[in-house]
Parts: sequence; C-alpha cells; structure tokens
Amino acid sequence: MTGAAAGANWRDMELAAPEIARLGMARLTSARVALLGTLRRDGSPRISPIEPYFAQGQLLIGAMAWTRKAADLRRDPRYVLHSTVTGPDSGEGELKLSGAAAEADQTLRRAPAHAWWLTWAPEKAAVFTLHISQAVFVDWDIKAGLMTIHRWSPRNGYSAARRPYP
Repeated sequence: MTGAAAGANWRDMELAAPEIARLGMARLTSARVALLGTLRRDGSPRISPIEPYFAQGQLLIGAMAWTRKAADLRRDPRYVLHSTVTGPDSGEGELKLSGAAAEADQTLRRAPAHAWWLTWAPEKAAVFTLHISQAVFVDWDIKAGLMTIHRWSPRNGYSAARRPYP
C-alpha cells in the first residue's frame, strides 16, 4: 500500500488537521490507554486495550507477539481505535481512528523513550504503526449542550460540524 491507500501517518494529520491531532494527542497521552478493534479470522470484531506511543511522526502500539491482537493485525491490518472516556457525562473528547496497521521497523521500534517493549526481546513484542485513513474527534461542550465533530481523511480533507445534543 502506498499514498492515500495506505493511509496517512500522525504527522500528516498534524499538518492537515492540527485541531484533531492536538485534541487527539491530549486524550491519548492523558489516559495512556485506548481501545483497539481488530478483526478475528472469522471476521468478528475483537477489542483490546493498548498503550499508544508517539515517535518520529508516527502513532505506535505494541502487543505481545503471541497474542490474538498481533495475529489479527498480521492477518488483516485493518483497525479502529477509540480513546477512553471515564464517564457518560465527563465532557472528555473522543478520538476515533481507522486505517491499516503495519509492523514498525527496528529504528521506529526503538524511538519511543519509555515504551514497554524496549525491555523485551524483539521476537516477543510486536510493534505496529497505525496508518490513518479516517480520523474523527468529537468535542463535547456539556454546559452549552453542543458537540463539535471534527473529521479528516487524506482523501476528503478536514471538516467540522457543530450540533446540539441530546
């Protein structure tokens, strides 16, 4: 895969949709955990907690090499990622990414200073970079009863819409 078919990296999103990148990075770095959806062999969904890391303009995740999550991504690289929220009325924004994962090379694997996999033998930890084909950030203004939906894709660019809720 190349170009838009492969998806963009995090740095591409920072340049093209800085508001989503800024809000999304804040959510991912504050919670330090996100939920990753992958596809099982039979096509059914699997959801797993992951720890996101940023290095060299990439969004990285790791998995123990023998896990189903790693096997899912090696077989079918499509993923969906959702930032965590702590409650239904917390007002915390929600980052939603989708695209394809690819195994990171050795240089990129070593780039995040505090990644858990740095203390593991390379064959015991799989590290993936998440290419982004679509990004959405939902920003909640609880007091005003408004939600702002920021959308971006390499193909369609950036847009934002504000709506009242509930």
